[in-house]
Amino acid sequence: MLSGTERKNIEAGLAVAIVLKQDQRSGKLTHGIVKDILTKAPVHTHGIKVRLTTGEVGRVKEIETEDF
Repeated sequence: MLSGTERKNIEAGLAVAIVLKQDQRSGKLTHGIVKDILTKAPVHTHGIKVRLTTGEVGRVKEIETEDF
């Protein structure tokens, strides 16, 4: 499974699960498609910050794969 802490693993159009700022304590995941990558650094320990196509912003916790 690819890591959400490395920028090289994330690109626009990718299905991911993120944690929104208000959900950091609970760890509730929000699923969506990456629109923009907001973190400039190649690695971030808490996850790369992205904007989803819905406009929601959060840190990537899981990169979803199509093989079920």
